[in-house]
Amino acid sequence: MSTLLEIKNIETYYDLIYAIRGASLSVETGTITTILGNNGAGKSTILKTMMGLIEDQPDKGVIEFMGQRIDGKDTEDIVRLGISYVPEGREVFEELSVRENLLMGAYIRRDQKGIKSDMSQVFSYFPILKDRVNQWAGTLSGGEQQMLAIGRALMSRPKLLCLDEPSLGLSPILVKDIFKIIKTINKAGVTILLVEQNARMALSNSDFGLILENGRFVMKGKSSDLLNDKDVQEFYLGVRSEESAKGYQRWKRKKVWR
Repeated sequence: MSTLLEIKNIETYYDLIYAIRGASLSVETGTITTILGNNGAGKSTILKTMMGLIEDQPDKGVIEFMGQRIDGKDTEDIVRLGISYVPEGREVFEELSVRENLLMGAYIRRDQKGIKSDMSQVFSYFPILKDRVNQWAGTLSGGEQQMLAIGRALMSRPKLLCLDEPSLGLSPILVKDIFKIIKTINKAGVTILLVEQNARMALSNSDFGLILENGRFVMKGKSSDLLNDKDVQEFYLGVRSEESAKGYQRWKRKKVWR
C-alpha cells in the first residue's frame, strides 16, 4: 500500500490564533481515512489548508500529494493534480441546474465523451439527481444537495476525495445512505479523506482514524481499534463514566501524537 497524501508538521493560523499546531497525517492509496474531533478542533482547517483555501498557509510544514509538494500551490492546480473537495454545508450553485452543477465539477476537463460517461456514473450513485437533472440546485432538499456536491466533486475524476462533514444536517436514514455511497465510491478506486463529527458512523465506515483536539492529533489507529478503545468510547461515542471528566486531561496528555 502506497502513501497518496502526506502532511508533515503543518501549522495554520487565523490572524494571531493558531488553529493547527504541528499536525501530521498520511493517507494510504485506496483507503478511507477519517479525522474526528469536536467543533473548533481544527478539522475543516486541515482540509482548507491542504486545498490552498487559506491565504499564505500553512505557516510551517509540508504537504505532499503523490510525492509532489502542494503547499503554496493555487487551488485550481491542486484540483488538476487529482484532489477534489466537498466543503461543509455543500455550497452548490443554487441558481444553476443539477446538470450545470455537475458540469462545473468537470471544468478542468475537455474530454466530452468521458464527461458524459462520468455524469452517468454519478447518476448511478445518486438516481434522484437524474430525476432532478434540470431542476435548480437551490430547490433541492439538503440530502439531495449533499449528493450533488459529492457528484460535482467526482466529475473531475479525483484520485483523492475530501469530504467535510457530509452527514451535517441530514436525517439518520440519509446519513446511512450517504455513507453507503461513500464506501461504493471508495471501492470504485477513489481514496477518501473524511472529516466528521459523527464518530461512530465515520469509524464504522473507514479504515483509519485520527482524533484532533485543539489543533493537535491526540490519537490515531485502525478505525476498528478506535471503535473498541475505552477512551474513544467514553469521550467520542457517548459512553462516559464518573471518572471520565477527571481522566480526560490525563488521557489527552498521554495520547498526544504529532
